[in-house]
Amino acid sequence: MSKLRILYVASEINPFLQTSDVADFVRKLPQAMQERGMEIRILVPRFGLINERKNRLHEVVRLSGINITVGDEEKPLIIKVASIPNAKLQVYFIDNEDYFQRKHVFFDKDDRFYEDNDERAIFFCKGVLETVKKLGWSPDIVHCNDWMTALIPLYLKTTYKNDPMFKDTKSVFSVYNNSFSYRFDAGLVEKAKAMDVDDDMLKYLKSADFEGFIRMGCTYADVVVKADEDYSESLNTILNDLSDKKVELTEEDEQVAERYYNLYTELAG
Repeated sequence: MSKLRILYVASEINPFLQTSDVADFVRKLPQAMQERGMEIRILVPRFGLINERKNRLHEVVRLSGINITVGDEEKPLIIKVASIPNAKLQVYFIDNEDYFQRKHVFFDKDDRFYEDNDERAIFFCKGVLETVKKLGWSPDIVHCNDWMTALIPLYLKTTYKNDPMFKDTKSVFSVYNNSFSYRFDAGLVEKAKAMDVDDDMLKYLKSADFEGFIRMGCTYADVVVKADEDYSESLNTILNDLSDKKVELTEEDEQVAERYYNLYTELAG
């Protein structure tokens, strides 16, 4: 049997950036899967806090240069890469001057949520899939972590469903308790559109908030992982409606790596 190919997508990863538990999870689990014989790729945004010189990031020219559509605008995609010290893992970074070259992640220095975080998420999700296409690397499973990655399962089942690179790809969406109270503007649904994506598919985004993104990820992913212990009542309501495809796997689970290995193997089979 050929090696299973797992693509991890998240907003952060240690040691490059940590704002939440996601960074630790996305550092440990890919290595554990690689040690079990799986082939791994990791993609994250290149937020401005990440020091390129210190972390030895360099641009991958052959992967850069694609334009990504967000609503009526097209933005150039820049891809950078670095290795995790003491691990045989490479991390690819999605970059764009307008979206990611700021000295903060989701909130500015005055703790105000960036109004274009929705556009940054859409650019990132589309950029991930285009980068994988250019890599010529066909993942068996795309494991999406947290709200910023929530549109990838939708795009896999629509825009990319007939693409040879993704025709058999399954998706996992892990939900974390990293909510925000901001509501985006009414243009969010238009910005998120892509080929073969209609208004009805994006209906949950009409709420233009954190829970809208989470509902999108949960609706289109093949498996949804409850990755934290404590959730708000509204998030629990969303997750409790998914009994057929929900899995509870928290960091505290001693067998967490083995359970993910079995989950991936079963899903890809």
